[in-house]
Amino acid sequence: MSPLLQQVLSEIAQLAPEERLQLIEHIQHMENQTQPKKSWQDLEGIAPNLLKGQDAQDWVNQIREEWDDREEMLRG
Repeated sequence: MSPLLQQVLSEIAQLAPEERLQLIEHIQHMENQTQPKKSWQDLEGIAPNLLKGQDAQDWVNQIREEWDDREEMLRG
């Protein structure tokens, strides 16, 4: 831990609880400003071959049928 960080932490310890909350809010605001916004397009290609060439709608229909079958089986 750097000496500067140690000094900052020491000073934070002297703050009142309300001031600590204000500090946390300020740090969160700073972090939100520095992180770029994510786009759905960023997810493109993140899981290639997930469906192994299967049409997405066919996959959804298959999963729904499987869940319907499970529910029916549980109801007996």
